Amino acid sequence: MSKKVEEYIREHRKEFDVELPSDQLWGRIVNELNKENIKKPFRVPLWLGLAASLIVVMTITFIYTYRNHTADMEIADINPGFAKKEMKFASLIEERKESLQAYAKENPALYQQFSSDLEQLEADYAKLKEELLKSPNPRLIASAMVKNLRLQLQVIDQQLSIITEVNQYKKENSI
Repeated sequence: MSKKVEEYIREHRKEFDVELPSDQLWGRIVNELNKENIKKPFRVPLWLGLAASLIVVMTITFIYTYRNHTADMEIADINPGFAKKEMKFASLIEERKESLQAYAKENPALYQQFSSDLEQLEADYAKLKEELLKSPNPRLIASAMVKNLRLQLQVIDQQLSIITEVNQYKKENSI
């Protein structure tokens, strides 16, 4: 059958080429093309909207949780052993500071000098505590905090030793 169609087309080829489509046909073609040019509103698929919403909620939750976690970070959160040492040194330091204050009445100039040394160490400790929240390596900062407390205790012990020697010297020279 295809040979018959091909043969018919060959014989009537000029008739096909001569005839033009009617104006009515051209009108329908133009109308269809105009319909295609009208842009359809962009619609986001439902699943894509849900996925984007989920990502936004997870991001907000993560940021909120992370900020709250770092704002409340203490040395005990990094290493419980450091926390025990911190408590031990803090109590010993307070005890020894009270002993120093007892000697303050006898020699206020010496006490003032000792106090300024301790205040510098305490300021360094406060800086380390602030840095603990921001540091990418909090274990290192916690270790430095414990070393600072140990140094404070050593300084106070040396100060008490100096005060004891000064008092002993005063007693020996007054006899």
